[in-house]
Amino acid sequence: MENKVQLITYVDRLGCENIQGLNTLLQNQLKGLFGGVHILPFYYPIDGEDAGFDPIDHKKIDERLGNWNDLRTLSDNVDVMADLIVNHMSAQSVEFQDFLENGEDSEYAALFLTFDKVFPNGATEKELVKIYRPRPGFPFAKMKLKSGEERLIWTTFTTNQIDIDVHSTKGKAYLEGILNKLQKSGVNMIRLDAAGYAIKKAGTSCFMIDETFNFIDQLTLKCKEMGISVLVEIHSFYKTQIEIAKKVDFVYDFALPVLVLDTLFNANAKNLKNWLAVSPRNAITVLDTHDGIGIIDVASEKGQNGLIDDEALDTIVERMHTNSRDTSRKATGEAASNLDLYQVNCTYFEALGRDENAYLIARAIQFFVPGIPQVYYVGLFAGENDMGLLSKTNVGRDINRHYYSLEEIGNQMVTPFFDKFKKLMVFRNTHVAFNGNFNLLESSEEILKIRWEKESDWAELVLDLHSMDLKISFSTENGYNSLF
Repeated sequence: MENKVQLITYVDRLGCENIQGLNTLLQNQLKGLFGGVHILPFYYPIDGEDAGFDPIDHKKIDERLGNWNDLRTLSDNVDVMADLIVNHMSAQSVEFQDFLENGEDSEYAALFLTFDKVFPNGATEKELVKIYRPRPGFPFAKMKLKSGEERLIWTTFTTNQIDIDVHSTKGKAYLEGILNKLQKSGVNMIRLDAAGYAIKKAGTSCFMIDETFNFIDQLTLKCKEMGISVLVEIHSFYKTQIEIAKKVDFVYDFALPVLVLDTLFNANAKNLKNWLAVSPRNAITVLDTHDGIGIIDVASEKGQNGLIDDEALDTIVERMHTNSRDTSRKATGEAASNLDLYQVNCTYFEALGRDENAYLIARAIQFFVPGIPQVYYVGLFAGENDMGLLSKTNVGRDINRHYYSLEEIGNQMVTPFFDKFKKLMVFRNTHVAFNGNFNLLESSEEILKIRWEKESDWAELVLDLHSMDLKISFSTENGYNSLF
């Protein structure tokens, strides 16, 4: 992966009808802005209950978006990342429907995780309440086979997302088949989606246990043999992220979004600086994604302090809701159909009160901290909360999954804000200092100073949090210059 700004987008929500259209957009209107693109699930179907994260066929591109040859063509022009959904597949899949039809006589029976595989002797109340959950309730669904037999099936997320037994021969072959398909189509990086939930073991939380680390490690080694890099997507306690980072190519810096909000809301960079002193350097940095803004990543856990005091964190969350004119409340927690109660569903621009200066500062911080920056397509245009789409679907995360038309994109690209943001992205992509050494310079808590150096080249950010005055200066062939 190039050390340049990466785009994360759905194919059909960025003014494109298909993969060919996305290729055209990246080679024309957005040329020079991105070193790679993470295409969110393009598998069949793209319009399931979870926007493609519940594939009926993980080895088939939804025909409305194109085919594997189209993806190969795109990969010839730009680095491509795709999702490997390791934890589950759709209940509508051929494999699971065959299991419902034939039970244990199905050739796919071993592919799916049933309650009794993890708890062959039954489970105690203590064991059940210990299971870590991303949503209310237990991770099982009672399903009736054609024979009339009822079975408890693991469904970590929804009843339409059937958990895979990744330890089984069938499960291993299933994941390897997907990897082979992606490799042949030019995908050179994958994101392991929901990997933290993939391993279940009686008596544990069934989330990020020792066996999960082993699973991620083994899968990463297999990917490396195929020339594919691995990004692990896990929302968890910050110390867990640090440990994961030691074992994989890349992890998300999911702590950064709330730490930047904390820094700007409170005019104090202490918590952010503490994180930057220990944060993984092999990170993909984000402010926004197709999911909500994660809270768990900076919160305390089991008596251990988080990156932000929990009381202060509650205040930040309330500030986000207030800044969004309370629209985010309608999309967060139990207010809508949500899987993740530990996230705030809101665009980052809305979380900052639609303040263009604050938003540009937030992006500048993202581009200067260690890691490769990724920009979500809604964030690219400082998008506001899509209350129309939320009202239509009642899916909380849809508030930040707007469908842009090419006309909207064209209008956004001629705004004064986009001119500045584009300039910042091009600068991050082209200045050689960002391939050098990161330095967090000493300053008061009200000042943030970051400097990158590579031999005689340098780039420096200085932010006065009281005045919200941002200065970016950098070396040139003839001396130095300022960005804005």
